[in-house]
Amino acid sequence: MKFHIAAAAAAIFACSPVAAQAQDTDPPGDFTVTGSVALVSDYRFRGVSQTDEEMAVQGGVSIAHKSGVYAGTWASNLAGWGTFGGANIELDLYGGYKIDLGEGKALDVGLTWYMYPGGADTTDFAEAYVKLSGSLGPVSALAGVAYAPKQEALGNFSATPESNGHSEDNLYLWTDLSSNLPGTPVTLKAHLGYSNGNPGLGPNGTSVAPTGEYLDWLVGADVAVGPLTLGVAYTDTNITRAESAYLLPNFASTKDGSSIAGSQVVFSVSAAF
Repeated sequence: MKFHIAAAAAAIFACSPVAAQAQDTDPPGDFTVTGSVALVSDYRFRGVSQTDEEMAVQGGVSIAHKSGVYAGTWASNLAGWGTFGGANIELDLYGGYKIDLGEGKALDVGLTWYMYPGGADTTDFAEAYVKLSGSLGPVSALAGVAYAPKQEALGNFSATPESNGHSEDNLYLWTDLSSNLPGTPVTLKAHLGYSNGNPGLGPNGTSVAPTGEYLDWLVGADVAVGPLTLGVAYTDTNITRAESAYLLPNFASTKDGSSIAGSQVVFSVSAAF
């Protein structure tokens, strides 16, 4: 609450002529606060629906120091895929260090803690990541590696008797590409990811890599309309019905029994601040 009051006071002060003059001469602050809110037609995590192919409200805020150190949080509602230990919300806490390499390139190293408030403790897990971003002509590119070490939330509870209950690790590799169409508010985007991890259900009927190893991809476009960004994307995985059969009924939509890793067109509207 104190943060919101302070932010409101700062906004009122910033509207005054004196504040405007001060902003023209004052150097940039040491800290930068950014955030976003979004409404999506389906929350897909690495190609798999986390909301039973229903809508989700999402938002986050982060604070970054000019040194490159940053921290933040992001949240979304949940439904469907497993029970998440009874949780209806995903809350991610993250922090890291972003290094400017010059010429538009940057290296980002950090850690995300995935939390499911109200659910079982065995559902939460930590994942480290490294991201390299830059430009290839008119195309913005990012390549990332995320690794979750062995932990109970990634346990293997349904594959083979000898591995039943064992903690597992998970590796995720991905690349994102985007490019603005010259003279338009349209940005084209694409994503390709590779998961390799526990080939069985976790302790709460979920898994970071449901079939052990699979690909996910996305192609789409964003359109800037005033302060809003409207998005549409086609997302899919190479997880077949036969490969995910042992995950049922957790891995099927409650509406029609279809796979929650199947192809889907996802719509979104978001705003950044």
